[in-house]
Amino acid sequence: MRILTFAILAIGTVSIGPAAAQTYDPAYPVCLRVYDPEANYYECRYTSLLQCNAMASGRGAQCVINPNFASTRVPAGRYYRRIY
Repeated sequence: MRILTFAILAIGTVSIGPAAAQTYDPAYPVCLRVYDPEANYYECRYTSLLQCNAMASGRGAQCVINPNFASTRVPAGRYYRRIY
């Protein structure tokens, strides 16, 4: 019975795929999406679209805005003052 339990546990751990890593690096605002025949991936290490477009030139790549960028700016909107 123990061997059967161990075999089921071993098959279950082997059949689970690798854990997915975080796609976007939150430290940079622009990412380069590279389309490679072997693997598609993101390179998030650019500070501007111009810098990213220069690296994407001549490659199968596209620049995208990083949705997880940790911006220090406050979003634009109305300012509401508390009245006591």
